[in-house]
Amino acid sequence: MKKNIFLLLMLALILPVQAQQIKTIKKDLQQSIEQKQKELTTLSDAIWEAAETSLEEYKSSKLLKDYARQNGFEVTENVAEISTAFMAKYGSGKPVIGILGEFDANAGISQKRQPTKEARIEGAAGHGCGHNLFGTASLAAAVAIKEQIEKGTLKGTVIFYGTPAEETIFAKVWMAREGVFDQLDVCMDWHPGDNIISGTETSKALVDFRVMFYGETSHASADPWNGKSAVDAMELYTTGLNYYREHILPTSRIHYQIEQAGNVVNVVPDYAKIWTRLRENSVEKVDEMYERALDIAKGAALMTGTRYETKLISGIYEILVNRTGAEIMQKNLETLGEITYTEDEIAYANTILKESGKPQIGINGKVTPLQETLPAQGGSTDVGDVSQVVPTIRMSATVASDGGPWHSWAVVACTGMSIGHKGMIYAAKALSMTMADLYKNPKLVEAVKADYQKNKKSEPYRPRILPGPPSLD
Repeated sequence: MKKNIFLLLMLALILPVQAQQIKTIKKDLQQSIEQKQKELTTLSDAIWEAAETSLEEYKSSKLLKDYARQNGFEVTENVAEISTAFMAKYGSGKPVIGILGEFDANAGISQKRQPTKEARIEGAAGHGCGHNLFGTASLAAAVAIKEQIEKGTLKGTVIFYGTPAEETIFAKVWMAREGVFDQLDVCMDWHPGDNIISGTETSKALVDFRVMFYGETSHASADPWNGKSAVDAMELYTTGLNYYREHILPTSRIHYQIEQAGNVVNVVPDYAKIWTRLRENSVEKVDEMYERALDIAKGAALMTGTRYETKLISGIYEILVNRTGAEIMQKNLETLGEITYTEDEIAYANTILKESGKPQIGINGKVTPLQETLPAQGGSTDVGDVSQVVPTIRMSATVASDGGPWHSWAVVACTGMSIGHKGMIYAAKALSMTMADLYKNPKLVEAVKADYQKNKKSEPYRPRILPGPPSLD
C-alpha cells in the first residue's frame, strides 16, 4: 500500500514537470521558426522563381541542400539514382523521425505575383501546388528539431527527405524501393492547401502507362488502302476508354494525354503514342482497370491491323491513414490556432476568386475540427507509397484563396507572396511541435506504429515501377 502511494506521489511530481518541458520545447520551436522567417521566405521565393519541373529541379534541390548543410545536417545526394533527390540527417539513436519535402513545379502555369492572370515567363512552369513552400517548411521544421537535439532537450535522429518529381512520375516510389524510409519510426508530411486540417483522408492509387501503336504509311488520298493508321488505332483506343467510363465506379478516374499522332495531314500515320492514367481508391481496384485498359488497346490494334506496345511509367498506392498520428497533430493545430490575414491579403484572394469565376469568400485560416477517416475525395500522391512502408502523419495548411482552382495560376499567384508564406511558417511550426511530442514520449511513437500495423495491407508492398532510375521518356 505504501509502495503504491509512493508511486502515485512520484507521478504527481514528474508529470507536471514533463508537461512543462514539452511546453517549453514547443515554444522554442515556434520562436526558432519565427526568427528564421525572413530567410525561409527568401528560400521559398527562390524556389518559386526557379519553378523547375519534375527531375529538372537542380537549382531548387541545391538551394535546399545548401540550407541543410548550413544548418549542420549531413547531406546524402543522388538518392535512388535520382540526381535531385537527397537526404539531410542529424542526430543519432531512436526515435528516427523523417519529414518529406517536395519542390517541383507544374508545367505551363507561370504567373506573376498579382491577383490577375498574367504569365511571369510565357509558357514556363509555376508553383501551382505550393511545393516551393512544401520543401521549405519541412526543412525549417527539421532544422528547429535539430537545434533541440543539439541542445539535448530532445534525443534521437531527424531526417529530411528531398523528394522530386511528385507531379509526374512520383520519385518517392523509387526511394521507397531503395529502402531509404525503412529506417524510420515515423514519417511526417504536409501539403499546401486552402484549409488547415489534420490528415484523415486517404488518396487515390493510380497507374501510369504509355500505349504505342505502329502502322504503315501511304498517301492519304492516292492509296489510303495501302496504309494502316496508327492514329485510327489510338482513336479507337480512346473511344474504348470513354465507353468504359460508363461502367466504372464513381470513385474511378480515367485520364489520357495524346503525345504523338502523326506529322502531316496527307500521310497515313504509322506511329501514335498516348499516356494513360487510371485512378481508384485502392491499388487492387486500379489493377482491375489496368487489365481492362490493356484489353482495349489490344482490341484497337486488332481492329486496325496495327501493332501495339505498352510501357509502364509508374504507379502509386493510396495513403494509409494513421488516425493516432492525426489526433496528435490535431492538438498542435488547435494550440497554434487560426492564421489571420490583412485586409489587403483578403482583397488579393477575392480578386483571384473573381477572376476565376468563383465565390468571393476570401481565405480560410481557421483550424478544421478533426474529421472522420475518409476515402479519397481528390487526387493522388506518392506519399501513399511512403505510408505503406512507415507510419506517416499528415496535415495541410492554407496557402491560397478559399475554393480557387488548384494546379493553376490562381495558386501560383499566392505561393510566391505573403498568403503562401504564412501557411509555410504555420506548417513548419505544426510539424515540429508534433515531432517534439514523438521525441519526448516513446509511448506515442509506439501507438502510431501500432495504428500502422493494424491497418497495413496483408500483401507485401511492391513498388510499381520498372528497373533503373525514373525517366519521363
